[in-house]
Amino acid sequence: MSEARADIYARITNEIVAAMEAGAGEWNMPWRHDGSSVARPVNLISRKPYRGINTLALWIAAHAKGYGDGVWATYRQWVERGAKVRRGEKAATVVFWKQIRGRIQETIDEADVFDVDDGRPRFVARGYAVFNRAQVDGYEEPDAPRLPESERVAHAESFFTALGIPVAYGASGAWYRVSEDRIYMPDFGRFAEPTGFYSTLAHECAHATGASHRLDRDFSRRFTKQAVAAEELVAELTAAMILADLGLAAHPRADHAAYLSSWLELLENDRRAIFTAASKAQAAADWMHARQRASAAQKESEAA
Repeated sequence: MSEARADIYARITNEIVAAMEAGAGEWNMPWRHDGSSVARPVNLISRKPYRGINTLALWIAAHAKGYGDGVWATYRQWVERGAKVRRGEKAATVVFWKQIRGRIQETIDEADVFDVDDGRPRFVARGYAVFNRAQVDGYEEPDAPRLPESERVAHAESFFTALGIPVAYGASGAWYRVSEDRIYMPDFGRFAEPTGFYSTLAHECAHATGASHRLDRDFSRRFTKQAVAAEELVAELTAAMILADLGLAAHPRADHAAYLSSWLELLENDRRAIFTAASKAQAAADWMHARQRASAAQKESEAA
């Protein structure tokens, strides 16, 4: 690695740490969604927000699973819109209160219903299984603004293609699935800006560099319960470094530090953690650059 690049990486690391310690504001996903996961979950068909305990239940479910979309619907509602819930997906439960009159002598959907007949209206709770947009295939949010293909950056496209890491597009969010050694990404058009797309892709590629057949990165012994936090530090630092190398960001984006602010406990418990993360991020970025040379050499060999 060149001395100039090493200086850039050191500066990026220092800037992110400073931003984290100063408080970098709120992190928002760089791809477009309806925003209801931030305000209130909404139903696919009615577009009305869920209310009361349902709001809390769906917030908890979305947070636990890392869903980046606030749209929910029953299995039948998704089918009506041409989508299909993926096999093995677990539903969240919402409650609908129905007004009744007269004598009821059974329990409906595990709700307590009393045997009374005094003519007064009563409400019974009925439970419904709902699935998040992230759990289905074949659905595209109508009339969503899309980033045009003309906004793609050619040299960045070549850079990530040369890594040889499998990427599946069309996902509702972004993640690296270790068991498949595959990255899942939203389509390019769903991002608010090109830099957000390449930053997210770089983050997930950084995770992929930790696979056993690549850099074999494992923080489970070094950081035990905070191993995930350490890995996220590496991924975000790597993404910031790669964007700088590609000329897409002279400084780390504010959302890098905002995203990482939730991991400040790791730095507070271990002041050397950021140096370890920066070293591993540098190794990940170096691996990506090495892949560029290997890819170019392979193309020359095939052309000969």
